[in-house]
Amino acid sequence: MHLSRDVVLLITHSGDFFTIDRVAQAVSKRGAQPFRLDTDKFPLQVKLKQQLGNKSSHRLEYDRASSHLHSIDSDQVVAVWMRRIFAPQMNTELLPQFQAACARESLATLNGFWDSLRKARWVDNLQQIAVAENKLHQLRVASEVGLIIPQTLVTNNAESVGEFFSEVKGKMVTKLLTPISMSMKGSPFFFYTSAVKEEDLLDGETLRYCPMVFQEEIPKQWELRVVFVNGNFFVGALDASVYNTSTLDWRCAKNEACVWQPYELPIGIKLAIKDFMARFGLLFGAFDFIVTPAEEYVFLEVNPVGEWGMLERDLDYPISEAIASALLP
Repeated sequence: MHLSRDVVLLITHSGDFFTIDRVAQAVSKRGAQPFRLDTDKFPLQVKLKQQLGNKSSHRLEYDRASSHLHSIDSDQVVAVWMRRIFAPQMNTELLPQFQAACARESLATLNGFWDSLRKARWVDNLQQIAVAENKLHQLRVASEVGLIIPQTLVTNNAESVGEFFSEVKGKMVTKLLTPISMSMKGSPFFFYTSAVKEEDLLDGETLRYCPMVFQEEIPKQWELRVVFVNGNFFVGALDASVYNTSTLDWRCAKNEACVWQPYELPIGIKLAIKDFMARFGLLFGAFDFIVTPAEEYVFLEVNPVGEWGMLERDLDYPISEAIASALLP
């Protein structure tokens, strides 16, 4: 089936659900046609044709487990939602020495296709997302717009870690600059925020293999997930006292300990977040904040393609509608 209506391209992967479906429904309500591209299905189940020169054309053809073919031309696409880009799934029949090269070429081909969509409205622009994913850049900009940030050290020097541990009086956590796993749902390769004890400093020499982030441990009253969509705020709060005795990271707490509650941000924090997002040129961001017992709001990070489905599910927030509105203003 060749689509004739304005198309909104939804870039995701085959394991994505709920949020992608909600946004697709919201796009349809606005009279546009959502087209889901599971990036991990290219090139085995998705065909792409790009022709440049006197006769230019850019087309995706995608058999979505149905009896008919779905296809779009890039000039039909009026907007793009950048949800996720996953590495291609290679056929096991392909020799191992060729799999990495084929996956690399497939991602490069997709990058070329994105260029054909440069006139579409993106939520968000890939280059701006890449800039915003720099955690240290985030912390600097957050401080510049007036947000409180934790004392932070990034190093591969064990001696520096020991000195920092003393500076923060032994209240220190560690994490990575980038996720090892793409999922929040519990991969053994996901490294969560963890407390550092004095005996852990004895293993400091292992930092020569991989630098890490060290921060002062911030006392928690609430943990906030703040979803920003084109000037709109959707905030969920977790009572840290419920799970903080067993883990520092709510993502590895038991489900019954993670009860999201609605929360209203102070106007000053909202204005700072708007300034922050304007500096990065982003329409969407999922922020993590800690609210201390002294009611200070401490910025931890923003994920420019972060999770929000739990807030729409549990708090009935219309986040998918806001995203569709940002795509089709």
